Amino acid sequence: MNAPTGNPARTRDEDAIGIPPECPTLVPAQRYYSPEFAALEIERMWPKVWQLACMVDHVAEPGDYFEYRCGPYGVLIVRGDDGELRAFQNACRHRGNSLCVGSGSGLRELKCGYHGWTWDLAGTLKRVPNRKGFGSLRMSDFPLVAARVDTWEGLVFVNLDLDAMPLAEYLEAVPDDIAWCHLSDFRCYATLTIDVDANWKTIADGYSETYHIQTLHPELLRCVDDIHAPQQIWGHTGKSDQPYGVQSPRFDGALTDEEVWDAYVYTQGALMGAAEGTPFPADERRPGETVADVIAARTRAFAASRGVDLDWADTDRVTRLHQYNVFPNMTLLANADHLTVMCSRPGPDPDHGELVMFLMMRMAPGAPRSKPAEMHSTAGEAEPGLVLTQDIRLLAGLQRGLHQPGFTHLVLSGEERRVINTHRNLERYLNLSGESPATERMSPDEKAPT
Repeated sequence: MNAPTGNPARTRDEDAIGIPPECPTLVPAQRYYSPEFAALEIERMWPKVWQLACMVDHVAEPGDYFEYRCGPYGVLIVRGDDGELRAFQNACRHRGNSLCVGSGSGLRELKCGYHGWTWDLAGTLKRVPNRKGFGSLRMSDFPLVAARVDTWEGLVFVNLDLDAMPLAEYLEAVPDDIAWCHLSDFRCYATLTIDVDANWKTIADGYSETYHIQTLHPELLRCVDDIHAPQQIWGHTGKSDQPYGVQSPRFDGALTDEEVWDAYVYTQGALMGAAEGTPFPADERRPGETVADVIAARTRAFAASRGVDLDWADTDRVTRLHQYNVFPNMTLLANADHLTVMCSRPGPDPDHGELVMFLMMRMAPGAPRSKPAEMHSTAGEAEPGLVLTQDIRLLAGLQRGLHQPGFTHLVLSGEERRVINTHRNLERYLNLSGESPATERMSPDEKAPT
């Protein structure tokens, strides 16, 4: 289509998130179920990237520990006697036994339960039973193998690559972009791990685009602008944000304020302390205020009942959801009084994975800290709210469809650019050479490869 007069730089109509691409992006479907591709991820990608492991509250005191697992890899995060946070590959230097499982408190040393080799919390080998049997064994030669660990706003990240770029550099523009939200004021009260019959990328893709809202989430569509949802790609990271408390432009303004309110209450009323069926408080609305203004006022009042002051946050800060993606597997959802962090991780084979949700709440200044509760569920049992439940219940069927012999490639639009960016980063880490359909590079061609 010709560019409008006066704007010769535009060659096609620009939509709400930018200029559409010339053609779809084609991604080989085998990437989502090929054992060969999963093996490449395990070999070349997972040991090289920063991954969210836990919260600072999991490892806040000396002797606290947390075992992070991703595929075959295990990282042990420990708060030392000196208050320092350290991470080690979770393997005894004798025969490789895992030193700790799960999480806990009160560690004074790291002792292998198999043969008794023992390290202090700084990773220095202190005791080897029957040491003479090993001949000339120098204790200093066998410290625990270190991994990198760093924190951002109460989130603990690990990286097996000691030469990896600093976490702050890896996160790119995200910390500055979300600084207004004061993430450190949130506390994680629980983690929910959900076993899913789907690849970790299948899980992550669902939180990387809003194209599906109009179909999968009809209730949500009535109270969110899914079209004017600007996106930004920085490199390892990207973001989008969506205004809530407004009807989708797809309705052409046909919904009443009461209908928009009812949809918000039904899909996420808990964010403002409103029970299902709470009627629209027309008497609370001042002249010129919108439904979003009323939602923001209710949200501030709900926060105040918990001792949290949100007077600094205008309606846009309260009702606009900011969604950040951090390669390879992390999504952060935030507004002034809401924070949920989600990570997808590989399962025992490419057709299985897990979704880990870190459930957060903004707390009043000086609120006591506590370890998050840990919950586990199957995809069929999990019900973390209407919208997220709809997302989760879809995944198994989506994964099965990817296997069908006639389905060779995902066909992605410009709106799905954060999904595309995941694959762009995968190709960079995996250094794909195109030996098989699973490892061929994405195609910008208009026609699918034959």
